Amino acid sequence: MALPKTQDREQTKSPNGPQPIRGDRGASIMGPRNVPLERENPDLLASPPTDAGTIPNLKFSFATARNRLTDGGWAREVTVRELPIATELAGVNMRLKPGGIRELHWHKAAEWAYMLAGRCRITAVDAQGRNFIDDVGVGDLWNFPAGIPHSIQGLEEGCEFLLVFDDGNFSENETFLLSDWLAHTPREVLAKNFGVPEAAFDNLASNPEWIFGGKVPGPLASDAVKSPAGTVPVTLSHHLLAQKPIKVAGGQVRIADSSNFTAAKTIAAGLIEIEPGGIRELHWHPNTDEWQYYISGQGRMTVFASSGKARTFDYQAGDVGYVPFAMGHYVENTGDETLRFLEMFRSPYFADISLNQWLALTPTELVQAHLNLDQNTMGALKKEKPIIAASRSTS
Repeated sequence: MALPKTQDREQTKSPNGPQPIRGDRGASIMGPRNVPLERENPDLLASPPTDAGTIPNLKFSFATARNRLTDGGWAREVTVRELPIATELAGVNMRLKPGGIRELHWHKAAEWAYMLAGRCRITAVDAQGRNFIDDVGVGDLWNFPAGIPHSIQGLEEGCEFLLVFDDGNFSENETFLLSDWLAHTPREVLAKNFGVPEAAFDNLASNPEWIFGGKVPGPLASDAVKSPAGTVPVTLSHHLLAQKPIKVAGGQVRIADSSNFTAAKTIAAGLIEIEPGGIRELHWHPNTDEWQYYISGQGRMTVFASSGKARTFDYQAGDVGYVPFAMGHYVENTGDETLRFLEMFRSPYFADISLNQWLALTPTELVQAHLNLDQNTMGALKKEKPIIAASRSTS
């Protein structure tokens, strides 16, 4: 029989580290071990008795991803190569120093972003020659559709952000870079294209710049470039924290999809905040897989894969979680601070199905026949309100 949850958690604080023991099941570790990693994954070390069967790994931490360093900052990624189950979306964690530039480039995949710290300036130009420029800060989003050229530059305090791409095979190391393209184009062609002498390109970088140091740009207005075609008709940035959150018992949520962030036609997201002791209720998503990024706090998630299969994972800040299409799950705050994380979907809209709501809206006798609950419990179930959830579907 499983130990009480609080006792399980106390195990992780033991000077000798946690042990793969629950009640009279399991035994202590006698061989080599990695105690810090075991402390971070107590529900893998000693799986709950409700876990069963084989489910692929649904966790990968940015802390264990290769970090590519440059004089302008760094970037690390979690793609299908790091987390094979994550075929729908890929993520990049990037840091730019003050003035640091993620050079002019474009992708085959759409780029969605969440600002974690600091501020940066973003620019883009669409296929009609309409341009866009904006400064974004903590909690802001941006979205660049596939094929649209853009840039990112750190402002006075520098910045760090999460990028999410609508292709699990995407790699930040394989983007279309301005410097890379020009370095692989004959000088006479460049001269003819731009109408200048070949010598004008004598100082072109021989290697791609990717992320490089630069001067902190001046005020936003000083960088504005007037286009004859005007500016993009749909803003490519969105102030998520300016949205009024949906407050529920145990936490709150903010949703950004194509209904309120028109540019984000391929990625929908929810910023979830769960208070200590709270839970993101049992639910599933009827439209696509879920890609998660944990911003702060600690949590655990059990994923139910049907056919008697379930597996529990623990998550901390900087971790990526994943839930394959239609699999049931919850996310529980197991720490003593607010758990904040992003749920992201390759979809134009956010949608979930609440177990609470499903049972509450199904005939009472039918539910009772399935679960064998007494009348008092059924009454409570019918009045149950989600502890932390958001259900919305827009077309």
